[in-house]
Amino acid sequence: MSTAQTITQIAESLNDSLSLRSPPNQANNAPSSDPQSGYRYAHLLPAFPKDEHYPPLTPFDHIDPAARALSHPNQTAFLDKAQSVIEITPNLGTEVHGVNLAQLDSDGRDQLALLIARRGLVVFRDQQEFIDRGPDFYLEWGRHFGRLHIHPTSGHPEGYPELHLVYKDANATFNFERDDSITTTLWHSDVSYELQPPGVTTFFLLSQPTTGGDTLFTSQISTLKRLSPQFVAFLKTLKAVHSGVEQAEFSRAGKRGGVVRRDPVEHIHPLVRKHPVTGQEALYVNRQFTRRIVGLKREESDTILRLLYDHIDRSSDLQARVKWTPNTVVLWDNRNTAHSAIVDYGDSKERRHGARITPQAERPIPAWEGLDLSA
Repeated sequence: MSTAQTITQIAESLNDSLSLRSPPNQANNAPSSDPQSGYRYAHLLPAFPKDEHYPPLTPFDHIDPAARALSHPNQTAFLDKAQSVIEITPNLGTEVHGVNLAQLDSDGRDQLALLIARRGLVVFRDQQEFIDRGPDFYLEWGRHFGRLHIHPTSGHPEGYPELHLVYKDANATFNFERDDSITTTLWHSDVSYELQPPGVTTFFLLSQPTTGGDTLFTSQISTLKRLSPQFVAFLKTLKAVHSGVEQAEFSRAGKRGGVVRRDPVEHIHPLVRKHPVTGQEALYVNRQFTRRIVGLKREESDTILRLLYDHIDRSSDLQARVKWTPNTVVLWDNRNTAHSAIVDYGDSKERRHGARITPQAERPIPAWEGLDLSA
């Protein structure tokens, strides 16, 4: 998208796109018999109101729902009626068939949070009721897992700033600009620059290309375990700056809607964090938002971060790939996983339209209790 394109032009390109393609289902974007029938999820298309601005986020006490599930006599009771429960890989991911997320009660949601904490990633198929309940339900669902995050730059449905949207079609693209790289793979943990980054996150596609557009996940617990004990002990003594400045500048340059709803922030987090419920330790760095290791000289910091990034990139034996099918809902724990979209469908000109519900969690807990997180 040209940096000179205005918000009005973005909206016009979306409207033009909708008039040309009105998919009768989510599996593909073939035109319907009536091109004017409208897109089923038009009410969830991205908006970028110019007058939106929010104050800085304030700290809050996070109560992890997974902790409540620990006292339940059957910690996976919500899966009792599942048709199948399949481990995607030994290290990461579980796929569930036959459980209706929209019908889960409070106990079931707590148990789900515990499963996500333990497996990092949980995939649910055939969740049309969940998806079609709409944005008010999405917010109610997300608030069970934490305080909902409002993204500082991304598009959101009109009137629902707590819903982060991922959108790409033949005429417009948000969140997928990688023209200056030989790959679209960019491992990250969502908005890790916040003081209290997300925990349990829910994501689903409202429309998707016929093929492609998968999402990669990796276990940061497993990537840490692959390192030598001596090196891990050293990493536990380190902390790093995570920054949202570049993301804000990218938007201000006109490449992501042109809005910055909240002044960008930088925060310091441990390189190795501990999960508050499972106690598992996980590597906590990512190429997108981690900028430097505090207290080290530039060359030292760059060398260590580059080694860790390359380790994450290359550890395909620790990764899982989610292939999207209609009505799939995916949940993951941003505290012990990283992920990347795969933008391999650009030539198809098909629409990929996703919604993310992003509750915040606790401030990252250092794996080494002696680590001082002050600047």
